[in-house]
Amino acid sequence: MLTTDQINDLHHLYWVEHWPIRKIEQHLRMSWRTIKKYLEAPAQTPAARSRTSKLERFKPTIAELLEKDARASAAVIEQRLRPLGYDGGHTILRDYIHNVRPQPQSKRAFVRMEPEAGERFEVDWGHFGTLNYEGDQRKLYAFALVDGHSRMSYLEFTHSQCFETFVRCHIHAFAAFNGVSREDDGALLLVQLPLDLVGTIEGVL
Repeated sequence: MLTTDQINDLHHLYWVEHWPIRKIEQHLRMSWRTIKKYLEAPAQTPAARSRTSKLERFKPTIAELLEKDARASAAVIEQRLRPLGYDGGHTILRDYIHNVRPQPQSKRAFVRMEPEAGERFEVDWGHFGTLNYEGDQRKLYAFALVDGHSRMSYLEFTHSQCFETFVRCHIHAFAAFNGVSREDDGALLLVQLPLDLVGTIEGVL
């Protein structure tokens, strides 16, 4: 039985080079019956070889190792695979790990604010449920003002978040801090305040 290469050589010499059968018989050292038999058959193409990567059976182990430590190097993983029977090369292992290694999630960037002393006050409200005054339910709020530099805080509980209460809480906080910050809204409040409260704030300032 002729190999695929021999059959292809036979077809090439006869159909392409136009050699006579006798010359082919002498060149390939085969009988004319064999030549005639295989000339009647089509030329053969090499069968594709299915090559299985040496990494194939180790891929689950690699995935498990990367799950435990996503930063593990290819050299470390190779050391773990050798006792298990891996006999492939380092380069193919390194390239595979590079492609399947979990990518770290990008971390959100935050800009840390470092205001100077007396530069900025931060103000917020908090809600702390309700208080019962002999059947009269009233909401309880907390006004909080924080110095952006020292983080010193002023806290005052109220039953209202109205503008007048907001202003009075500021006045009490300014008195406790013995002044206002350069970027606080206190200066704006003077423009919006009723006249009876402007004098109170000016006394604190």
